[in-house]
Amino acid sequence: MRFARFAAAAALAALATSASAQSFPGAPGGILVVEGKCSKLVVAKLDASKSCKGELASVTMPNGLVTFIFTADGKMLGFEGDGRAIAPASKGSVRFPVHLVSSAVGAKITDQVEAAGYCTFGNPFAGQPTAVECSAKNKTANFTGSFRTSGKPPHAK
Repeated sequence: MRFARFAAAAALAALATSASAQSFPGAPGGILVVEGKCSKLVVAKLDASKSCKGELASVTMPNGLVTFIFTADGKMLGFEGDGRAIAPASKGSVRFPVHLVSSAVGAKITDQVEAAGYCTFGNPFAGQPTAVECSAKNKTANFTGSFRTSGKPPHAK
């Protein structure tokens, strides 16, 4: 199931989001894409920030799992967590816990590791730029993705 979700997102090379901060990142089975600027993408000791694309995808599975997908140079980094556990954060943002980080090249998952962290995000439908920040770590590596939306609403893919 993880491969199917990740492969679909990879094939679309897109990003996702939904109707409000509480319902963002999207309806189950949906892929939303938001445009903007990726300011940071770090995988362990590899800093891919300069090549990080100006799109961010959000994939929401029927079981409530949510993955934010950052892309750089044909590779993807996904932060997966329980979208049913979305809770208020600070300054009008919300967050959900991350439990898995996946990497892929094209439609092929190259690695999946358990990791602990959070994705925090604002309402991309508010008509103004907002941040999506994901970070997670495990015993051997840290993972970080930072994205600022353009202020345009997300679109479905």
